[in-house]
Amino acid sequence: MTVIAGTVTAIICAIVTTLVLVEARGSATDSSRGQATAAALRLSYSLRRGSAPARLDPEGAVLVQVLDETRTVIAGTPGRVPVGRPLADFVPSQTRVYSTRRVCAPLRHRCLWVVGFRVFKPGGDWLIYAAVPIVPWYVSPGLLMFLASVSLLVILLGCLRAWATVDHTLAPVDAIRTELAEITAQQSGRRVTVPESRDEIRRLAEAANATLDRLDSALERQRSFTSDASHDLRSPIAAARAQIEEALLYPDDVDWPQTARGVLQTLERLQAIVTDLLQLARLDAAAWQEDETIDLGALVTIELARSDRTKRIVPHIQDGVTVRGDRLRLVRLLTNLLDNAERHAESRVDVVVSREDDTAVLEVVDDGAGVAEQNRDLVFQRFARLEDSKARDPAGTGLGLPIAREIARLHGGTLTIEDSERGARFVLRIPRFNDGRPAG
Repeated sequence: MTVIAGTVTAIICAIVTTLVLVEARGSATDSSRGQATAAALRLSYSLRRGSAPARLDPEGAVLVQVLDETRTVIAGTPGRVPVGRPLADFVPSQTRVYSTRRVCAPLRHRCLWVVGFRVFKPGGDWLIYAAVPIVPWYVSPGLLMFLASVSLLVILLGCLRAWATVDHTLAPVDAIRTELAEITAQQSGRRVTVPESRDEIRRLAEAANATLDRLDSALERQRSFTSDASHDLRSPIAAARAQIEEALLYPDDVDWPQTARGVLQTLERLQAIVTDLLQLARLDAAAWQEDETIDLGALVTIELARSDRTKRIVPHIQDGVTVRGDRLRLVRLLTNLLDNAERHAESRVDVVVSREDDTAVLEVVDDGAGVAEQNRDLVFQRFARLEDSKARDPAGTGLGLPIAREIARLHGGTLTIEDSERGARFVLRIPRFNDGRPAG
C-alpha cells in the first residue's frame, strides 16, 4: 500500500511539475521576446531620428545589432555578440516591417530567438536584429531544483502518511491474529477483542468470535460424546469381566454354558455400540458413495417385505416419489426408525411415503406412548435414552436416532418428531427428484 501510494503521488507530482514548467516556460518566453521586441523598437526609433548610438546596452539578456544598407555590422551589444558577424541572415520582406526566426548558428551550443526590423534610410534600408536566448524546457536550474525538491518532499510525506494509515488500520487485525494464535483447545473459551469502529475489521472480529463459538460447541459435543462413549463401552466390558471373574472364583459351582451365553450377549451389545460408533464416524467424515436415483416407495416396500417384525407394519405408499442419494444409508435410516417404532409401539406401525411439492416425505408412526415435546430434541442426541426406552430395551445403544438424523442431514433433509393423535411420528423430508433432475 505504501509503494502504491508513493507511486501515485509521484505520478501526480510529475504531472503537476510538467504543467508548472510548461506554464513557466511559456511566461518566460513571452517576457523575453517582449523585451527583445521593445529593444528593437527603441533602437529603430533612434535610427529614424539620426544615426545609431555609439553604445548598445539593452536591458536583460537581449542582444542587438545594427546593419547598414550594405549589411555590414556597424553597432552591437558589446562583448556579447560576434564582432563583424550578423546575428541572422534573414531580411524582412518588402511588405513587412519585421519578421522572426529561430537561429542556432551564430553562437555555439546556444539557440536564439531573433526579431529583425527593417528601418528606412535614404541610401537604403538598414536592419536591426534583437535576440534573446531560447528558454530551455526546465526554464532555469533553480526552478527545476525547487520543483524536484518539493516533489520528493511530497512523495516522502505521502509514503509516510500511507504507512502510518495502513499500520493504524491493520493494528486491530494484528491483535486479532495474535489472540487467535494464543487460543488452543485447552483455552478455547477466549475471544478476540472487537474494535469499537463500525467497519470491516469489526465484522472480521465478530465473524472470528462466531467461529470460535461454533468450535467451542463442537469441542463440547466431542467431549460429551467421548465421555458417553467411554461410559457405554466400559459398562458391557465391566459386566463381562465381572461374570468371568465370578466364574473363576467358583469354577465348580458355575454353569459355564449359561455364563458363556451371558458374556456373549454382553459382547453383542459391545459390538453393536462399536458398529454404531464407526457408522457415526463415517457420517461425520461425510464419506459419501456415488449418488443414484432411488424410488423411495420401492425401497420401503422391499425393506418391509424382507424383514420380520414383531408388530404389524401398515404401509401407505405413494408412487413416483424419487430421490437422489445413497441407497444403503437410506435403508439404514429406515431400519433405525422402524426399530425404534417397533420398540415403543403397542401393536401397529404405519409407514407413509408421500410428496409435498418438491419434497419427498417419509413418516414412521407408532401407536405407543409417544415422545413428550420437551424431549423431542433430546432423543436425537448421541447416547441419550429416555427412561421408557431403557426399560423396553436395556441393550440399546442410544445411537440409532442420531445416526438417522445425520443421514437425513447428509441428504440435504431433516428428521424431526411432529405431532400425532397417538404415539410418536417421525418425519423425514429430503429433496425430491424427477428423472434424475430436481423437481420444479
